[in-house]
Amino acid sequence: MECNLIPSFGVREHQVMECLWTRGPSSVAEVREALSAPLAYTTVLTILRNLEGKGAAGRWGAGRGHRYFALVSRDDARERAVRALADRFFGGRRQGLMAYLAQAGAPVGE
Repeated sequence: MECNLIPSFGVREHQVMECLWTRGPSSVAEVREALSAPLAYTTVLTILRNLEGKGAAGRWGAGRGHRYFALVSRDDARERAVRALADRFFGGRRQGLMAYLAQAGAPVGE
């Protein structure tokens, strides 16, 4: 999939996508159960519908029997996030991002 077509995710959307990537196709109730933060059923449903609208998740079934699944792979989403970060803060240079991360991980005083 072309990286520009991969949507970016908010924090909650990313948590739900992690659930879909890890568990595979899941109902709203199953996603809700798997999340570490207690969210209302309707909140999880809204997040899943937003992800569906972004083209990141799909669904099949009817009523509460819907099962949601990831349409975007974790690796593609990760690539998009790294590219966006490099574009935004390092002039599109991944090497600049990598150098920054290496320096940020070094002990203080080095």
